[in-house]
Amino acid sequence: MQSSGIVKYMTNQHYGQFCGLARAAEIIGQRWTLLILRDLSVWPRRYSDLTTGLPGIPTNTLASRLKELEDEGLVARTLPSGADRSVVYALTPRGEELGPALDALSRWGAGGMRMPREGEIVTTASITAALRVAAGERIVPQDWNTTYSVHVGDVEVHVLMRDGTITVDPGAAENADLIITAGPQIRDLLAGELDAQTAITTGAVHLEGDESLFGRFADTLRVPYSPHVHATS
Repeated sequence: MQSSGIVKYMTNQHYGQFCGLARAAEIIGQRWTLLILRDLSVWPRRYSDLTTGLPGIPTNTLASRLKELEDEGLVARTLPSGADRSVVYALTPRGEELGPALDALSRWGAGGMRMPREGEIVTTASITAALRVAAGERIVPQDWNTTYSVHVGDVEVHVLMRDGTITVDPGAAENADLIITAGPQIRDLLAGELDAQTAITTGAVHLEGDESLFGRFADTLRVPYSPHVHATS
């Protein structure tokens, strides 16, 4: 009886173990699920927004994953009022509980990333999530009041250091104190292997505004490389 039960569980993509990690893997271990959760952790999105932000995802896969996440109570759909009546997907409180786990996985994965592989792109959600991870505990001195606009490729996000905390949100910032335009070498900057002055003089970043604020940005946002990953990764 026990063996047949295990076969039944495995057939239904269950691991047949009364284990928290096994249960989590059953729910979020499917292909694309983590990236859907990442995008929804940045802000609620319509189905069309998700397809745009996740290039390459088959539409039937996206629909299936959203249905699975709804069934598990991680995602809810709402129908906004007003002219745009498109369904909006958002994380539930249960889904938001995954935030620290998503951040930890993102930090771990970034530890082995130096340069983009062929065909890899950045998206608004990926940069927003990456800078949130880089902000760590998101605690800064109370007297800081600085707004950064960060451009990477076609993506623009803004970083606000105010009232002792850091917030990172998608989109442009009004009256940014410093606009940072960066390419792939921003990864070296976030890892601490490229200091602020070198990043400026080598052209790794282009700055508009109060350049004296760039050192604060470079010193505060940090995602180090793993010491156990080969330098060419």
